[in-house]
Amino acid sequence: MDDILNKVGTYWLGQKANKEISSAGDDINSISDSISGGAKWLVNKFKGTLQKPLPELLREYDLPTGLFPRDATNYEFNEETGRLTVFIPSICEVCYRDSSIVRFFTTVSGNLQKGKLSNIEGMKTKVFVWTKVTCVKTEGPKVNFTARVTKTRNRGVYEVLKNGISVEKF
Repeated sequence: MDDILNKVGTYWLGQKANKEISSAGDDINSISDSISGGAKWLVNKFKGTLQKPLPELLREYDLPTGLFPRDATNYEFNEETGRLTVFIPSICEVCYRDSSIVRFFTTVSGNLQKGKLSNIEGMKTKVFVWTKVTCVKTEGPKVNFTARVTKTRNRGVYEVLKNGISVEKF
């Protein structure tokens, strides 16, 4: 009888410990999801490592720090593939100082390389009509947006973080 109780007790304690460890991991992930602000570090859910604020990552890859709306703080970046996915709380658009407007879906993804974000999904700009942005590339003080045609703009305009204005549809 003691053997059976020992085995049941050991099994129960093991299950309870696994559940607590899993719960702690979920708590850490939810805390990292709720942290916002440029100076705070986030925890990468997949690797369990600390990750830089999004503007800092963009700066490292020679892209303007204000390319995304201010509340786009959560992202996933796979260094091996270069795939970047940025999460934005709601569909929004940002108006920049040069009167350009960029609209963002709740998820924007693309391939991140030095000075370039290509194969973009989830970003549009207004040329004459809303047009899908497929590539953002920097060349010195200029930023080139490719949306059927390439539109060159002053990079400095995109260095300042701006708030997104919510819109109903992408």
